Amino acid sequence: MTDLTTPAPPVQQTPVQPRIWPHPAWGWFAVAALMIAYTSSFIDRQILSLLVEPIRADLGISDTEFSLLAGLAFSLFYTLMGVPLARLADRGSRRMIIFVGIVVWSVMTVACGLANSFWALFAARVGVGIGEAALSPAAYSMISDYFPPRMRARALAVYSMGPYIGAGLALMIGGGVIDMIARHGSLTLPFVGELAPWQQTFVLVGLPGLLIAALFLIVREPPRHGLVKADKNAGVLKFMWARKKTFYAMIMGFSIFGIAGISYLAWIPAVLIRQHEWTASQVGFTYGAVLLLAATPGVLVGGWLSDWLSARGRKDAPLYAAIIGLIGCIPFAIATPLFADVNLTIASLAGFSFFAGVMNSLPATSLQSVAPNQFRAQVTAIYFLIGNLISLAGGPTIVAAISDTLLGGSQKIGLSLAIVSGVCITVATLILIKTLPHFRASVDEAEEWQGGHQ
Repeated sequence: MTDLTTPAPPVQQTPVQPRIWPHPAWGWFAVAALMIAYTSSFIDRQILSLLVEPIRADLGISDTEFSLLAGLAFSLFYTLMGVPLARLADRGSRRMIIFVGIVVWSVMTVACGLANSFWALFAARVGVGIGEAALSPAAYSMISDYFPPRMRARALAVYSMGPYIGAGLALMIGGGVIDMIARHGSLTLPFVGELAPWQQTFVLVGLPGLLIAALFLIVREPPRHGLVKADKNAGVLKFMWARKKTFYAMIMGFSIFGIAGISYLAWIPAVLIRQHEWTASQVGFTYGAVLLLAATPGVLVGGWLSDWLSARGRKDAPLYAAIIGLIGCIPFAIATPLFADVNLTIASLAGFSFFAGVMNSLPATSLQSVAPNQFRAQVTAIYFLIGNLISLAGGPTIVAAISDTLLGGSQKIGLSLAIVSGVCITVATLILIKTLPHFRASVDEAEEWQGGHQ
């Protein structure tokens, strides 16, 4: 007979493991909010290019002065302010830095609409650049702390769709919206006075940013993972220089590819207009559609490919996936500007845009994989600084210079684009292939900072 007074043996329970990474729902909410912010930032910065003629006419400025508004006023301060803002992001609340940045660039976009002189508009564009500099370094760092390495590339890819969606929407529907506002004519507001249609456009584009900023009052700041040991914490530049065969080789490879990418954005419209006799509106709608329908899926495929390779044991997964994307780009980059049939040109442009999209999020994924937590935003900002200086300063100018001085003039801009992009993407690919073993060694080192939490 069983002794009912004898206590039963204790049930063995598996201890509940503490959650190391935030709940995926919070992570994907943050990624969605960041992607919306990134899309908004690109619409804010691109809308200026659609307002060239009315701004020149109202303010009485030259093409050179307008080029300063589109280039120097924004890009110089965008790249230079990225590093100090990233340093703040590596030490403080990233979501609050992003919140303030969105408020600043949205208010300054509205200020563009209130400007009534060249220098007022120049100052507002500087403000847009400073505000937008706060976003990506902090965003990449946040996403890397929301997701373990095996899921990180997909999350970063979703965020990285923002530029293509923003630029695509600006090209596809921006002109229509501007025409609609122009048909209604000037608008008079209390305390502000009369606003021309181009000024109304800036106000209309800038105000929604304040609602987007409010999302970051809900987004949570994730706990930081992968801090370096104290004896290694000697500053980001010293840290990167000690591993220059990984960091600076990758940055140079990705930046040289950027020459081709920026050159395409700058000169493909001219190729379609000069060689195929398209109108500007045809180019805007078609190129916008290509960015949305070909480049955006490419970004997602790049993130998926990197995570798929990682799950199968490749320590160099993001860099290896980037190389695959670059190799895929090469034939399309060369062929697109050379086709005589415009349909083949557009099909080839879609192919180039897809593979460029595959590559798009992988520089950040690669850098985040080997950067310790307290340097992640700064490493990203340094990459943007070097990459923008190389690609923005070199790309469009090199293509134009070769066309004008070596190939016989503006009608050869397509041939020049094919030469420059083909050479640059090939060189970038070779640099990154050579970097693979150094990258794998850096990943081994980074596993110590992650504490084995993959």
